[in-house]
Amino acid sequence: MDHCYDLHSHSTASDGRLAPAALVRRAAAHGVTALALTDHDTVTGLPEASAEAERIGMRLISGAELSAAWEGRSLHVVGLGIDPEHPRLRDGLERLQALRRERAERMDRRLGQKRIHGVLEEARALAGDAMVTRTHFARVLMRRGYGSSLDHVFRHFLRRGKPGYVKTEWPVLAEAVDWIRAAGGVAVLAHPLAYGLTRTWLRRICTAFAEMGGRGVEVVTGTSGANAVESAAALARRSGLAASVGSDFHDPEMPWVELGRLRPLPPDLVPVWQLL
Repeated sequence: MDHCYDLHSHSTASDGRLAPAALVRRAAAHGVTALALTDHDTVTGLPEASAEAERIGMRLISGAELSAAWEGRSLHVVGLGIDPEHPRLRDGLERLQALRRERAERMDRRLGQKRIHGVLEEARALAGDAMVTRTHFARVLMRRGYGSSLDHVFRHFLRRGKPGYVKTEWPVLAEAVDWIRAAGGVAVLAHPLAYGLTRTWLRRICTAFAEMGGRGVEVVTGTSGANAVESAAALARRSGLAASVGSDFHDPEMPWVELGRLRPLPPDLVPVWQLL
């Protein structure tokens, strides 16, 4: 049997639009046989996703996408195959969630200075029991008519230099890797080409990541074209990192990113699932 891995996805536990069980069912409907739920800085969606995966006979890989920083640059690290109950990981997630709550409050104050009031209150209602993310802010602003798409809202309101942008001092990259390793997981540098960094910087990051215990890098994402796959593959080869694949799926209303719809890995790379 051919296996289809998708090792990066999000549910309503963070900034996705589908509940964990619904996400699992959608993945199965699109041919995914092994799915990693990797919500931002939380593992609260894993029990529901795991129960549904067991019910329908899919492999569910416990994961999380952690926020981190390296030399002043914000990065994301996907932890795969983690023990979500490990104390060190739990402490790290609590720290990240506290930073996210503080960031949301500061974002709300900054937007208020531009006479855009009450965004956090609406974002909390939208998030429900999940923590508030920048995506929730973007959805509120889009609903109020401040942009025609989430990307437009991010570019004009929530990115560096814009009214709602807040710089966050995330834990350093080595800490995030340590939390994942302590929890028995494999640390993967997420979507390396999405940070807007030069090839030289990406090589430096991947080398440092491998030296601190990182094991993989995402080579294929849900938006990767052939050139992007080859660029990310070159990073994996140069740094000796295994290669991961993940759609980074968030929202069924964004059909350009779909669960399981991924280009194949270059055959010379070591697939990260061999490390799990």
